[in-house]
Amino acid sequence: MKLTSTAFTDGQRIPGDFSFCIPDPAHHVCLGKNLNPALAWDGAPADTQSFVLICHDPDVPSKGDDVNQEGRTIPASLPRVDFFHWVLIDLPATVNAISQGEFSNTVSPRGKPGPQAAHGTRQGINNYTDWFAGDNDMRGDYYGYDGPCPPWNDEIIHRYIFTLYALDVAHLPVEGRFGGTEVRQAIQGHILAEASLIGTYTLNPKL
Repeated sequence: MKLTSTAFTDGQRIPGDFSFCIPDPAHHVCLGKNLNPALAWDGAPADTQSFVLICHDPDVPSKGDDVNQEGRTIPASLPRVDFFHWVLIDLPATVNAISQGEFSNTVSPRGKPGPQAAHGTRQGINNYTDWFAGDNDMRGDYYGYDGPCPPWNDEIIHRYIFTLYALDVAHLPVEGRFGGTEVRQAIQGHILAEASLIGTYTLNPKL
């Protein structure tokens, strides 16, 4: 099974149109268009019943003390954790592509609706839900896709891994409010094939 995008090639930089934040010389960052990238896949097993798509950043700082702080940097040596940017489940086996902007076409302060979405799919909450929990202007449940916005003072370039899973079930057994961790657990034992596509992104002008 192979996963591709017209937005970027594997291992290359994700364009700003698909990001939550873009560089801004005066304020370090400003909001981007936040479009979900177009994705397409082929080679799925014949007995596939549905697909799951997860996008995560494995390079997020495990401690936020120095994040976006003037005069500080986040060292490359700091341990990193996963940050989920998109959790999409119950994609019908008849679907083999997602259009640019089909699931996200703007930044939505105070969250985005879900879990129901196009094609009869369901979307989980992404980790901006946790990140903005203490921000009165932005807090809310963020369902679906929200693109890259790594710290502008991080010493490393972040990776964004889009992984498509072909499953042997049509409806994943997770209900209510769920995220990437719950979906990763639920797909165990149901994966027929998987394919990944990696994009990179940074807001650090030195990188």
